[in-house]
Amino acid sequence: MPYPITQAVQEIGRRVAASSSIVGSPATNAETVVCQITGIDAQLPVMTGVYLSGVVSFTVGTSGTAITVRIRTGTTAGAGTVVATSGALTGGVAAGNLLSQDLQGFDTTSIGGAAPGTTSYCLTLQVTGGAATSTVSQTNLTALVA
Repeated sequence: MPYPITQAVQEIGRRVAASSSIVGSPATNAETVVCQITGIDAQLPVMTGVYLSGVVSFTVGTSGTAITVRIRTGTTAGAGTVVATSGALTGGVAAGNLLSQDLQGFDTTSIGGAAPGTTSYCLTLQVTGGAATSTVSQTNLTALVA
């Protein structure tokens, strides 16, 4: 017998987490958390992994020459496992330019078990050569436990 629609919607709601809150903007060339998701239910069964999608829009600070966007486990820049990385992107990177970069990843570290012990993910931005703060104007990070 199929799930009643209300039960199916509740199940989907438990499996999707999202945030569009700006956590910070990169000062100089440090990798900085720009968005994060916390509190994913660690008891959810994971059949294939956790699909992650993020985007960040920002104005490049003084002397920026390249950007790298990453999705990591946990909520600390430079820590946690890198789930996805853009690599160093140079196209259009110049002081004062408004850029937007998206990134998707799939965390398979918990196939067949519960959601990852770190029930948090973060989107980070690093501006190579940045000598002043790059200003994040919009961001979003979404996780789907599948």
